[in-house]
Amino acid sequence: MSQRQNQRRGGPRADMVPEIAAAVGFVSSLLRTRGCVSEQQLQVFSGALREALAEHYKHHWFPEKPFKGSGYRCIRINHKMDPIISKAASQIGLSLPQLYQLLPSELTLWVDPYEVSYRIGEDGSICVLYEATATKPVSSYGMLTCKNQMMLGRTSPSKNYIMTVSS
Repeated sequence: MSQRQNQRRGGPRADMVPEIAAAVGFVSSLLRTRGCVSEQQLQVFSGALREALAEHYKHHWFPEKPFKGSGYRCIRINHKMDPIISKAASQIGLSLPQLYQLLPSELTLWVDPYEVSYRIGEDGSICVLYEATATKPVSSYGMLTCKNQMMLGRTSPSKNYIMTVSS
C-alpha cells in the first residue's frame, strides 16, 4: 500500500512509523514491567495507542521542521493522565487509578520526527529512545524548544523572543 493510500485510510504516515513504534514500545514496556497486564492486553493496548498517536499526529508531523509542533506531540503524565494513554488503556479495561499505579507519576515523552526521547521525574535526565538522521537538511526553526529549554535548565521563556507564524 502506498503512503498516500495509507494516509487516506487514516493509517500512520510512513515517515512517522518508527517514531510512533518507539513511543508505543516504551509505554508498553513500562506497563509490562509491573506484571499486571497480560501479553494479549499489551498487544491490544499497543495497537490502540499506535492508532491514536497516528491520528493525533496526522496533521502535526513536519519532517522538514522537526521541532514544529513538538509541544502538541508531547505525551505527558504529571498530576493528570495524558488522554491518549488513558484512551488506549481503556481498551484493555485499565482505570485511571490503575494507570497511575502502573506508570511513573512524572513522565514526559517527546515524539518528534527523527527523535523520540523521555524524562521520568521533573529533574530526571532526558534519555533518547530513537534517533535517525534526516534525509534532507533540517532547518534550525524552533531550536529553543520546550525540551531544549528544560535541558538548559530554563524555567520560563526568555524575555527576548521571536514569534513565528506559519500557515
